[in-house]
Amino acid sequence: MTTTQPPHLPLGSLPPREHLRLGQIATVLDVVIPVYNEESDLEPCVRRLHDHLARTFPYGFRITIADNASTDRTPDVAARLDDAIHEVTAVRLEQKGRGRALRTVWSHSDAPVLAYMDVDLSTDLNALLPLVAPLISGHSDLAIGSRLSRSSRVVRGPKREFISRTYNLILRGSLAARFSDAQCGFKAIRGDVAERLLPMVEDTGWFFDTEMLVLAERAGLRIHEVPVDWVDDPHSTVHIVRTATDDLKGVWRVGRALATGALPLDRLARPFGDDPRDRELSGVPGGLARQLVGFCVVGGLSTLLYLALYSLFRLGVGPQLANAGALLVSAVANTAANRRLTFGVRGRDRAVRHQAQGLVVFAIGLVLTSGSLAALDAASGTPSHGTELAVLVAANLAATVLRFLLFRAWVFPDRERRNDLVGIDAADAVDESQPQPEAQPQPQPYASHNDRNSRNSRNDRNDRNDFTRSAR
Repeated sequence: MTTTQPPHLPLGSLPPREHLRLGQIATVLDVVIPVYNEESDLEPCVRRLHDHLARTFPYGFRITIADNASTDRTPDVAARLDDAIHEVTAVRLEQKGRGRALRTVWSHSDAPVLAYMDVDLSTDLNALLPLVAPLISGHSDLAIGSRLSRSSRVVRGPKREFISRTYNLILRGSLAARFSDAQCGFKAIRGDVAERLLPMVEDTGWFFDTEMLVLAERAGLRIHEVPVDWVDDPHSTVHIVRTATDDLKGVWRVGRALATGALPLDRLARPFGDDPRDRELSGVPGGLARQLVGFCVVGGLSTLLYLALYSLFRLGVGPQLANAGALLVSAVANTAANRRLTFGVRGRDRAVRHQAQGLVVFAIGLVLTSGSLAALDAASGTPSHGTELAVLVAANLAATVLRFLLFRAWVFPDRERRNDLVGIDAADAVDESQPQPEAQPQPQPYASHNDRNSRNSRNDRNDRNDFTRSAR
């Protein structure tokens, strides 16, 4: 069976989500089953899945067996199923890794909806249609089965229950993940989303799922969750301790990349956006409400930092010097936080200029607060420390309103942010039309967007050479 790759579009060119035009698509769903040494379970699993899809799925489908360098008779069983069942395709990879298998097969699939499930079929197959329906309708970008939903029915031992819940709590605490179950082997993704998202996912093993979901969530993609009925496979060959250790290393790597801003997630945020909050309305500046909330949060924290620094500096110097020093330090932190969190500017481009403009805004605030202190001193002679703080709070409120207006209109204008997005799209289109440079030895993870795409493109080419697809 030959597959046709859809035309490659430059990053950032995805249209808003819409219902798939199913009448023009022969194969709507491609279900991948990654396997390693599963000669006993593979055939009954595939036949059961095929029977279920033939009875319940109203569109064309394909079942792809992704063999991860098995050393037993799994390749022979897969080849036999490929020959016997029209909708089954066998793929052989010469390297292990569930993430590598999914990335390779999904990247070569022509189906608009891609899914995968574990070979043991622990998840009740009645959840498959609810899993992919939101992707077909255009409502969601990804869908996952959840064993931790209140309406899920799960049968498994206390050890696996503890490990699963602990791992998901770690994800919530360290990566601020909002999805409930990262490890359930029952997931789906739209093909156009996978084309843009997969090059950003580095893991090739069991952490692949988690990394994909975290990046998708941080990029603003919609993840649909389906409660599932799930029965644990007591004969599972997954090495729990090794897998847990690799997952924790992955959490640290992704968390560090998110904390340093090394991931170009802003390049994925707009293309998928049919968010009604992003629509332009006459008389309503775009994104104003969200910017106000972010600015107020940052401003409140900056004010607390300013007051703490002022009180500290006041122990050794006069009020004017203490005010100037506290305002300078808090202004630098305030500009950096607003640049990234409020106005969504990432990377180092124009960072120095933004800080310089922020210092001009700081100078205006300094004039307001220093003038207030001078007026207070002239009016009362020797005001108390509490009176000084009250006057400074009032002056800072006035300076905050002015700071927001200057930030929005001058330091981070909306036109400049839009030009950044257009420039990113144009740069990506140019980069993709030119040969990619060779990677340096031992590249650092998340070094840059182009480095990541170049490295993952070479990995995809290597994987393409490593497996053979059975031809009909």
